[in-house]
Order: sequence, then C-alpha cells, then structure tokens
Amino acid sequence: MKNILSLLLIFFMSINTNYVMSQTEKRTVQPKIMVVPRANSYQDLSSILESNPNVRLSISLIKEAFNKRGFPTVDFMAKLKNNQGQDAMEAANQTDYKQELLESSGADIYIETETIIDRTSSGNNISVIVSAFDAGTSMSLANKSFQSPRFFTESFDKLIQTAVSENIDDFMNQIQKSFDDMVLNGRLLSMSITFAENSENNMDKEFDNFELLSDKIESWLGKNAHKSYYHIQGVTSNKMIIDEIRVPMTEEDGTSFRTAKFVQSFRKYLGDLGLTSSRDLKGAQIFITIQ
Repeated sequence: MKNILSLLLIFFMSINTNYVMSQTEKRTVQPKIMVVPRANSYQDLSSILESNPNVRLSISLIKEAFNKRGFPTVDFMAKLKNNQGQDAMEAANQTDYKQELLESSGADIYIETETIIDRTSSGNNISVIVSAFDAGTSMSLANKSFQSPRFFTESFDKLIQTAVSENIDDFMNQIQKSFDDMVLNGRLLSMSITFAENSENNMDKEFDNFELLSDKIESWLGKNAHKSYYHIQGVTSNKMIIDEIRVPMTEEDGTSFRTAKFVQSFRKYLGDLGLTSSRDLKGAQIFITIQ
C-alpha cells in the first residue's frame, strides 16, 4: 500500500511540475513601451506637453495602464526633460529628434497619442487617438480611438480618464498580439535595389559559375533573413524589389536588432562583390543604390 501511495504521489507531483513548466513556457515576452505625443515634424515636443494638459494626462494614464498590466515602460516626459541634447529640441525636424529619443530609450514599441475635444449642443466629449508602432521600423502595430461619453461638462480630465479606462485593455491586447508575432516571426522590412544613372552594373552582371548578381543577392537573403523568410516581388535588369524580409527582434546578446546593421551587412556583401552602394532608410523601407 505504501509503495502504491508513493507512486501516486510521484505521479501527481510530475503532473504538477509539467503544468508549471507548461505555464512558464506559455508566458509571453512583454515589450517595453514608451508613450509619446503625436506631432508634426515642425512641432516642438516640449511645447506640446507644456501647453496641452490633456495630452500630458493621456500619456500618463496610458503609461500607468501598461504598468499595471506588467509592461515595462519608459517615461517619455522625464526623458525629454533630462535629455542632454537640449539644442535638439529647437531643431527644425522634431521627427528626427523623437527618433533619437526612441533609440536611446530602449523601447520596443512607441505609442503616439493625441486628444480631440468635441463641443456640441448635446454635450461635450473627448477622443483619445492612439497608434502603436514598432520602434525599430516604425511599422504600425495597432490603432484605436478611445471615445468618452458625451456630457455637459468642461472637466475633460474626467472624460479622458473614462475614455482610457474603458478602452485600453483591447488596445493592449492588440499590441501584445502584434509583438508576439514579431518575436516569433521577426520584424518585417522591405528593400528596393536599383542602380545609379550611367552605372555599368545591373542585375544581369555575371560572376563565377554563371551566377548573376540577382542570384547572389537572393542567396544572401536566404542566409541572412530571419528563418530564411523573404519574398521577391519582382526583378528586372535594373531593379529588384523585395517586398518582405523578416529580421530578428534581437541580437544574440539580447540587444535590439538594428535595421541599420542589417543594411550595413548587406552593403558589405556588395562590397565583397566589388560593388559600391549607397543607402536610404525610411522606417521599415530600405533603398539601396548600386553605383
């Protein structure tokens, strides 16, 4: 009888251990979030925060909601104040300055937010419009408009609190789903490869073993794309369009994977083939020009 009880105890302990391990394996990796104000390239970020208490409140409430759910966050307002490059705040292109803040923050995802007040004869309401983007590529991950009820009130802080609290869960779920997909399948980029005017090179340039330049590039993509996933939309003698390339979320050392590093590696490969090139990066889009 004692032997039977011992075996049963071991059996149930094994089940419980396997269950705990299973739950641990299912635990998702949560992205680091930074909530920022929506701004045009010419709008000063600090001025937006200082002049609009509704934006400040929205940023604070959204950040707090992510904190409560266990997401690591970066305090954008504190980072803006403590940033050493204060001269950059006066720069003409605030979009570039915001990108510098994002890169130095270590955020995986940034959320742009803006508030819109609607006054009518039937009452006032406020919309908090939020859009989540991959910090590495600026690819859109989730979008939502938080609408408050309509009341005869000028207490817009209360309306903002209601709008955020009633809608934030669905928005967070959208972000987590998109991020989980990126962790599993990689970030999505696109690349266009063209040739400079009067270039003596083209995609039909032939190398040893009768390999064309287009074949060489495709071979490199197969070795360097995440899980070898890429898709070539089309190729002609003077252009190749790769509409989908997957790259990993992180480097082997755990740091965020940088698109610029991927491009640098590709240009080095072209250099090894005796080709010089230039590049232009626009979010998740890569433009390569071969001389």
